[in-house]
Amino acid sequence: MNYSVQNIRNVCLLGHSGSGKTTLAESLLYMTGALDRMGRIVDGNTVCDYDAEETKRQISISGAVAPLEYKGCKINVLDTPGAFDFSGEVMEALRAADAAIIVCSAKDGISVGLEKAWKYCEERNMPRFIYISKTDEDNSDYNATFEALRERYGKKVAPIVVPIWDENKKVTGIIDVLNKRAYEMQNLKRVEIEVPEDKMSVIEEFNDALKESVAETSEEFMDKFFSGEDFTYAEMIQGLHQGVDELSLFPVLCGSGVNCMGSLMLLDHIVDMLPNPMEGNYHKATRQDGETEEFVVSPGGVPTAFVFKTVSDQYGKFSFVKVLSGELHADMSLVNSRTGATEKLGRLYTMCGKKTTETKELSCGDIGVIAKMDKVKTGDTLCDTRKVVSLKNIPFAQPNYSVAVVPKTRGQEDKIAQGLARLNEEDPSFTVVHNAETHQMVLSAAGDMQVDVLLSKLKTRFNVEAELKPVRVAYREKIRKPVSKQGRHKKQTGGSGQFGDVHIRFEPCDSEEMVFAEEVFGGSVPKNFFPAVEKGLREACAHGPLAGYPVVNLKAVLYDGSYHPVDSSEIAFKMAAQIAYKAALIEGSPVLMEPVGELKVTVPDHYMGDVIGDLNKRRGRVMGMDPTDSGEQIITAEVPAAEMSTYSIDLRSMTQSHGSFTFEFVRYEDCPPAAQEKAIAEAKALAEEA
Repeated sequence: MNYSVQNIRNVCLLGHSGSGKTTLAESLLYMTGALDRMGRIVDGNTVCDYDAEETKRQISISGAVAPLEYKGCKINVLDTPGAFDFSGEVMEALRAADAAIIVCSAKDGISVGLEKAWKYCEERNMPRFIYISKTDEDNSDYNATFEALRERYGKKVAPIVVPIWDENKKVTGIIDVLNKRAYEMQNLKRVEIEVPEDKMSVIEEFNDALKESVAETSEEFMDKFFSGEDFTYAEMIQGLHQGVDELSLFPVLCGSGVNCMGSLMLLDHIVDMLPNPMEGNYHKATRQDGETEEFVVSPGGVPTAFVFKTVSDQYGKFSFVKVLSGELHADMSLVNSRTGATEKLGRLYTMCGKKTTETKELSCGDIGVIAKMDKVKTGDTLCDTRKVVSLKNIPFAQPNYSVAVVPKTRGQEDKIAQGLARLNEEDPSFTVVHNAETHQMVLSAAGDMQVDVLLSKLKTRFNVEAELKPVRVAYREKIRKPVSKQGRHKKQTGGSGQFGDVHIRFEPCDSEEMVFAEEVFGGSVPKNFFPAVEKGLREACAHGPLAGYPVVNLKAVLYDGSYHPVDSSEIAFKMAAQIAYKAALIEGSPVLMEPVGELKVTVPDHYMGDVIGDLNKRRGRVMGMDPTDSGEQIITAEVPAAEMSTYSIDLRSMTQSHGSFTFEFVRYEDCPPAAQEKAIAEAKALAEEA
């Protein structure tokens, strides 16, 4: 069945790992009849956690779509992982959603995951609900959680559902503040009960607060409020919907995903108060002429869809799309604005977890899947030829945790590379680079958990086992004083021999590439041998005298030599130049140079001391500190790359996951003696291994 854009809601569930997002999604599906029975995370049978890795680890690793139908509306629930290593999946879901439900547990209060979710919504001006989960579990405290939310985010945080406690402080039911009606769950069925007497005053207080919020949404409502008239239910809903839309109101709901308490009430409010796709996310599009314009979601417009996620498994490739204009039909042709190529759409499906249901069309605002679009990537815009636009790409965070991946069995490098390339189609938040200098395949991800999952998938999906090694640092070598040396290559074999003789002066210079010059007088070395000398030196510069790293900032001046009219050859002069190079550089006061990068760490104020103390231990130089609008500090420092290998994990533990950073290479600097000795020892150990 196709729904009009006004009757579609795209909602993503955000929050800390373990806050109950997947269980909430399961309860919404069950209460609307999309499921016959509730799955459980511990049993590995929930709709949204269907991947083998998710079942094994009992956490969400990838985003999942769970559509359901309720009161004539289609609600696409996007369940997202709470673990920070998988924030790329959250970025994808945020791109497809028009509103968010931030789930926080009544046992944990305000967690880092909640704060990050709130920040993501603030950056996108995204309407949101807060859902306090696990209210019926032992050691839960709804009041403490709600008060903490109020304190952090102010009076805009408004309860529209409140719990009922028994004498043991255990939550037994919930009250709808708007309708002043109470409910409890009996065998996963909602049953209306009498509103407890002691709760009436609380309900009145919250109801009055909601009326105030509604009054602030229009002058007409304000007049009505001050004249003492009551709002009708329709007016309350209209005002609350507007308040949510304008971000002047953040409704708080509560319940329990496990026994489905509060799930139907949440669905009611999703339908009534959250925006449809035409009211939702603001999109920017770049036209073919390079100009940027606002993209208006329009059911009557030419077909346009945004690919926000890709799943590539043994059954083929599925491109998840959100239709932003017009309708999509199977077999229609659209232009991929990234490549300019015309793509014929494959079969269309709606997806519920891993279950596909074929559909003939996807209407404006809806979320669905196109099969077998091999050349289409996450972030692509598919458009009609009449209006080709590119929608802004998904802002994945820079992956900062790097490791080298090597096969357990020799000769399987290609298999690992192919497997990671396929996994990268699904998850563009990690990168793989073949470093020609260090001869390593470097995998950069958000953290060790993401890397662990990728290795696990390589084994299960592509049947190749890999192990991790530290990333080698690409050092450089240079000399610090001029030195002159003779290089003489003489070899006599049966016939003609080999003879080359050069005098070369080596000196420091500013150029990274070796600079070659000649000052030969009187033809002591014929000109036709100069290129051979230069070639010999350039080849030699690939390996320095200290640890075999490339030599930079070197000028070589050929100033004298001799030759033999018969035995001299290009190869002989090339060898002679390399002999001079080896003899000279060891005497030229060589030093190792290490890459240094600019580190920008964003942390809350109270972690500043720990972070700066840690940077000092890493030989970092703090260059400055700048406050941000959100009350954090950005610490800028210059730190050697050799000290940054585990920084991603260390910063997370130092700041309880509040900190984030970027690291960009700036220049090479001379290594201090202790760091130089360590690097030389490591290089020797590697050479022995090889």
